[in-house]
Amino acid sequence: MYHEHRIGQTAATILKLLDITPGRKMEEPHGKVLDIASRELTGKGSRRVFFYNPDAIGIWLYRKYQEKFTELENRIQLRMKVHAVYPPVTPVCFGTMYTGLSPQEHGIMKYRKPVLQVDTVFDYLVKEKKKAAIISTEGDSISRIFLGRDIDYFIYPTVEECNEKALDLIEKDKYDFMVLYNGNYDYMMHRFGPEGSRALEALDKNIEMFLKIYDRIKEYWKKHPAILAFAPDHGCHRKFMFMGSHGAEIPADMETIHFYSFINSTDQCMEL
Repeated sequence: MYHEHRIGQTAATILKLLDITPGRKMEEPHGKVLDIASRELTGKGSRRVFFYNPDAIGIWLYRKYQEKFTELENRIQLRMKVHAVYPPVTPVCFGTMYTGLSPQEHGIMKYRKPVLQVDTVFDYLVKEKKKAAIISTEGDSISRIFLGRDIDYFIYPTVEECNEKALDLIEKDKYDFMVLYNGNYDYMMHRFGPEGSRALEALDKNIEMFLKIYDRIKEYWKKHPAILAFAPDHGCHRKFMFMGSHGAEIPADMETIHFYSFINSTDQCMEL
């Protein structure tokens, strides 16, 4: 089935938002994101992009618990149904998200975490002298598969430490591109089911963290038009009894949802 929005389009989207042209062919960017950025981000200053990557939040979860997303949706201008790649497991999907390549092209085709040997978004940023940071819990895919680049890595034992560091780095305002990974919903979903109380509490915390990031960007990136994305890697499903899983070629696992917020700088362009 054809899907208008594919997770592999994210890499080119990020680069285009930062006015970078990829040196090789990758999936085309999300045209809707670029169109809204062009229309909404009229302020002066260099752009900043922040990608928040909560794990395993499928579009079905959003549809069933849409009331949980009310405050988030008050701060975004775009939501998109996004189709993951197969198999819908974390290193495969994030490999595609940040390379713009299929799993066969970037080389991670199952649940394993080797360092990617192809160019990623982070490599293009380095070539253009832009600064990037990855903030992730240790041992998780994002903390491993993008190693070896001339960017800053902030790897911590807990989600709470990662989140605190991300907010602190926003305040310091030194990065063109930031990635924050949170695996707490995925962790709870596997153990207590996608709709277990502890999993839904983790979902609430993911949404709350997005709101904190938004507020911190509004406060400290006043000189920069900014794009903030809530961008999960894949969905999930109930496997048996109370436990959850993902990795199957079914809509619950393959379809996720991405939200984009476009935050203007305080220095607006004068309309002629």
